[in-house]
Amino acid sequence: MTATQGNLAGLSRFIFKAPSWHASVAFSLLLAAVMGVAAFESQFVYEDAWQGIFYVGIPTVVASALTPTVDRALGGHLTPNRASLLALFCELVVIVILTFAGLVTFLTGFGQRFVIDALLMSLASIFAFRLLIVMAVSRHSLPVAAIPASIQTGAAAVLLSIYSGTTGLLLDNPVLRDLLSRPEEAPPELLSVGATELGLLGIMCVIYAGAVWLFLVVLDRPWRSSLGVSVLDFLQGFIGHVAEGSRELEDFFEELGEDAIVPVTVLSVRRPGGEEKARFVLPMIHPGPMGEIGGGNLPQRVAWEADGLAFPPHATAGHDFNLVTEREVDPILSAAETAYQRLDYTDQATQSIRVQEGEATLTGQAFGDGAFLAATYSPGFADDVDYAVGLSAAAEARSDDVDEILLADAHNCNDGLEGEDLGHVVPGSQRSFDMIYGAGRLGDRLASAHQDDLRCGVAWDQTPWDPEDGIGPLGIRVAVFETGGQTTAYVLVDGNNMEPGLRETIVGAIDSVDVVEVMTTDTHIVNTIEAVNQVGGAIPDDELLALIDELVDAAIDDLEPVEAGMASEKAEVTVFGNDRTEMLASTANAVVSLGGALAAAFILGVLAVSVLIFFLAGA
Repeated sequence: MTATQGNLAGLSRFIFKAPSWHASVAFSLLLAAVMGVAAFESQFVYEDAWQGIFYVGIPTVVASALTPTVDRALGGHLTPNRASLLALFCELVVIVILTFAGLVTFLTGFGQRFVIDALLMSLASIFAFRLLIVMAVSRHSLPVAAIPASIQTGAAAVLLSIYSGTTGLLLDNPVLRDLLSRPEEAPPELLSVGATELGLLGIMCVIYAGAVWLFLVVLDRPWRSSLGVSVLDFLQGFIGHVAEGSRELEDFFEELGEDAIVPVTVLSVRRPGGEEKARFVLPMIHPGPMGEIGGGNLPQRVAWEADGLAFPPHATAGHDFNLVTEREVDPILSAAETAYQRLDYTDQATQSIRVQEGEATLTGQAFGDGAFLAATYSPGFADDVDYAVGLSAAAEARSDDVDEILLADAHNCNDGLEGEDLGHVVPGSQRSFDMIYGAGRLGDRLASAHQDDLRCGVAWDQTPWDPEDGIGPLGIRVAVFETGGQTTAYVLVDGNNMEPGLRETIVGAIDSVDVVEVMTTDTHIVNTIEAVNQVGGAIPDDELLALIDELVDAAIDDLEPVEAGMASEKAEVTVFGNDRTEMLASTANAVVSLGGALAAAFILGVLAVSVLIFFLAGA
């Protein structure tokens, strides 16, 4: 992961689940009641609360109920949950602006006119914000999006016209005037709203809509020129994902994707001629980009398919090899099943061998004519290994006697997203040659090593921890191989990298076996909590170590004669593609950094125009 990709990953801090529509509506009414008590001054507190619910809460309820209906009738995608959350947020905007206006009036003596102007400005502002969201989510043109976007502001304007008496000036029919003009029932604060004020609200809504259109045009230009897609495509998908966990973001990624052919390698361990005991599956893709989008949940999907205990370590691939949709996991699983079906088993294996080459440490052992290798740069910080580097290292490890290589990136030491260099191992770097040369040396030694009878034991625990603690649903899994009197434990933690030094602590503390290597799956489920959520960040080392030690002992107790076989297949999938992740990250980061400043400039501009309109109207 590069620095720009790290910044993009930081967007995961915005991920949340939209509350149900009835929860949003209930909270909006409660909030409106509290606001009424603070704003109105009638004889009874409950009357103040009711007025707050009526004048502030009712437009929110109307918007919550009608917006998704109207939007979907126009071909949009707003759900009741999203619409209610949007209406609640807009209610908060109105309350904040009115509270600020009331405070200014109290301190300066500006008078009621200032509060009314602030109310009109807040109603125009929420129309503009709703317009932006509706255009992003439903991809309507501006005139069409204005219809559902105007519901909350329109409902408030209707109530203002009825209870300020403005409607009565336009009605000749006494019955209609009785129904639609009730100034005698309104609090005195609303009586100063007249036809002029409502006309100003309409003018401001038109100006604010123009500002939204211009803002989107300016913001969209870099996306169109560099990626050929609209920023609204990204906003639509991101809003759907963060609010409701929808797959709309995958549709955006699919437009960016490129076809790729990736090796999928399977190492299966079974009881002699019997049932499977463990299955290592390594597709050369990256389990990202976030949450369960794309291949983010790949480790768990692999585990569901295996008959034995599944071990899905991290492959030597970076974010360019993120799957664009979860559907792309299916070809991966299909290739893994094909490889599994054509395995040739052997009951012989070498002892594990560990080599050091520069910063790279590689541990591996051969099972017949296949070899399992795990590479780490710990205690140095490292993140993902580039696809080309891993492919070259695996090729270097092959020989006449070892023709199948399962090369895992142990992914077990990093310092998060700090600094410009996040530890990505790229082609041409010294680290890349360390891995390639180290894999070649290890492959040569494994090819010439003696093979003895093989025994294996496994153990796993879902653990008491969850994604908030940096541990995914697969928990911690341990496989212990014994051959030629030597025992080797491979510990797989369902997490995304590890805190610096933790790998050395575990390796040094487990003394019940001869060799230990610790790996993580790089699951991105844990990154829906925060961008950096490494194993060991939230869990005390001694608790984690105690559980791993217990699992290693359990795997030793489970040792029994086994057969092992390794085979590879290729899968055709759609991934982000070379440099597309970096381009997307750079563009998104630029939009995030510049978009805030641009939005502030537009807000200041429309506020200045609003003040000018109020000044001219007052004059």
